[in-house]
Amino acid sequence: MSLSARMIIVLTFVGLLSGSFLATVDLLTKERIELNRQREIEEAILQVVPGTHSSQKLYEEKDLTVYGGKDKKGILVGFAIQASGIGFQGKITLMLGTNPSIKKINSLKVIDQKETPGLGAKINDRESFLKFWDNKDCSNLLTLHKPAVKTQEELSHSEINTITGATISSEAVLNLVNSSLNRLRQLEKEGSLSSEEQDVN
Repeated sequence: MSLSARMIIVLTFVGLLSGSFLATVDLLTKERIELNRQREIEEAILQVVPGTHSSQKLYEEKDLTVYGGKDKKGILVGFAIQASGIGFQGKITLMLGTNPSIKKINSLKVIDQKETPGLGAKINDRESFLKFWDNKDCSNLLTLHKPAVKTQEELSHSEINTITGATISSEAVLNLVNSSLNRLRQLEKEGSLSSEEQDVN
């Protein structure tokens, strides 16, 4: 057998072995990754819908999933919306909590983002951005306040604080929230929020 033939056999064997190893690792870690993702979603729901004892997936479409949070008596205490959209650097995924009438935002949590470190990435920072979403009136369209302020009292009921130097990222979150709220109201009006899905927690 020639040297080149032996090399081809060895390389083919190494390639098959490596492929099998990677496939095995993928199978072993896939379930754990999914469990961690599910746990992250459950924690986010509890954070954005206070008083939640159990939650159900009510609706799902591309880049938007709606959960209903219920108390110990099974009464709906609010909605949690997991939504994704394009930011300045890439996809932003967030969890937004509202009251049952969809007139108040409880709070906002950014689950994943790839915005510019030190600037747009501050959408994940409580002091710079997230605290300004707490208990915000969302009965009307929310708008962005420019320039940035330091306290909630400096904003109107429907204003969200911008991040200095990261207007595009701030606007991306704002647009994602406004579109998600509009979609949630539309789904509720259509009667599309089914509670037949299994409990999340």
